[in-house]
Amino acid sequence: MDEKKKTGLARWMRKKYRFSVLDEMTLTEYLHIRLSGWSALVTVAVLFLLTLLLFSLVILYTPIRHYLPGYSEDIRQQLVEENARIDSLGMSMELQRQYLNVVKQVVAGEVHSDTVQSLDSMQIIMREELLEAKSAATQEFIAQYEAKERDMLQFFDVTNNTPMASFFRPANGVIVQSFSDKEKQYGIALQTPENENVTAILAGTVVYINYEIDNSYSMVVQHSSYISVYRALSKVMRSVGDNVQAGESLALTGKKPLWFELWQNGQALNPEKVIAF
Repeated sequence: MDEKKKTGLARWMRKKYRFSVLDEMTLTEYLHIRLSGWSALVTVAVLFLLTLLLFSLVILYTPIRHYLPGYSEDIRQQLVEENARIDSLGMSMELQRQYLNVVKQVVAGEVHSDTVQSLDSMQIIMREELLEAKSAATQEFIAQYEAKERDMLQFFDVTNNTPMASFFRPANGVIVQSFSDKEKQYGIALQTPENENVTAILAGTVVYINYEIDNSYSMVVQHSSYISVYRALSKVMRSVGDNVQAGESLALTGKKPLWFELWQNGQALNPEKVIAF
C-alpha cells in the first residue's frame, strides 16, 4: 500500500500541468503556464518566501513595527532613559551654578562655616538649622587650636615669606598645570596615582561637598583665614560640617589630575609659593 502511494506521488510530481488564463466569453487564451509537480512546488515555495520577506521589510521599516509586542516597551524605556539623562544634566547645571555661588560667598567671607549651604547629589537643600552643638570640652579645644593657628598665621605673611612647612601638601603628585592669574587659572593640577590620599592643608571645617557632572566630587574647606578647594575627587571621606586637622584625610583622587585652589581674603594664592610640593 505504501509503495503504491509513493509511486502515485512520484508520478504526480513528474506529471506536466498546464495553467491557462481564458476569456470566459470567447474562450480566448491570454496566458498559459506549463508546470510539473516539482516545479509547481518550488514556485509556491519561492512565492511564499518572497511574500514573507516583503512582509518582514514592511514591518521593520514602517511605523507598523511600533505595534509589535515588546517593541514599544523598548522605545518607552529609551525615552525614559533619555528624559532621565536630560533631567540629570539640567540638575547638574543648576548644582554647578549653586557651587560657583557658594564658592564665591565662601571666598569673600560672606558664609560662615556653621551656616553654610549644603548640596547633595540630586537636589539643593538649604540648611535650616545650625550644626549640632558640641560639648564644652570640644568647643574649648577647637577655640584654643584655632587661636594658636591664627597666631602662627599672623606671624607669617603668606604672600611673602610664609614657611612652607606650615602647610601640608594636599596630595603627593607632580604638578602638570601651574597657577596663572593672567589666564584665570586660580589653582594647580596635580597628577597623582589613582586613589591617592587627599589631606587637609590646615585645620579647618568642611563647608561644601558637591557631586559633579563628570562623576567626581569637589570639596571646600574653610580654615581660620584661608579657603582650600579640592576637585576631581573619586571618593570623599568627610561630610559638611566636619572639623579636620592639618594632614588628616579628606578624600581620594580619581583618574583625572587633582585640582587644588588656595584663597585668602577673596584673593587666589599660588599654592606653589606657599606649599612645598
